[in-house]
Amino acid sequence: MTILDQLNEDMKEAMRNKEKQRLLVIRSVKSSIQNESINKGKELTEDEILTVLNREMKQRKESLHEFEQANRQDLADKTNAEIQILTEYMPSQLTEEELQQVVNETIEEVGAESKADMGKVMGAIMPKVKGRADGSKVKELVQQSLS
Repeated sequence: MTILDQLNEDMKEAMRNKEKQRLLVIRSVKSSIQNESINKGKELTEDEILTVLNREMKQRKESLHEFEQANRQDLADKTNAEIQILTEYMPSQLTEEELQQVVNETIEEVGAESKADMGKVMGAIMPKVKGRADGSKVKELVQQSLS
């Protein structure tokens, strides 16, 4: 079952169960996917849908951070619930050990030796871990490995 099919099924279920929060998040994600599809002028692939999901997740995490900084616990709780719902549609995350292994392999592949090669490594590694690791965590591990 594709991500879009899963979203459609879950949306119907949320309507039947009157889960307003879940329904709102699913509709929001579907809307973003539809907008991206219209912008590209074609149906999105699973990878492109995953990119949209990552963008939605990142926006919510940034909002959560802002709400916590502003001591708005009510909004932080709501955003946290949205993140939990979105997490269900994301691929399983890599553990730190798995991520470190991918980083090490990629550094060897591109022949990186110093921090000057950071761009090459990041460019090669991000497609490999797309949706399965946070970009800031990848950057941090690459920087440590190249030091």
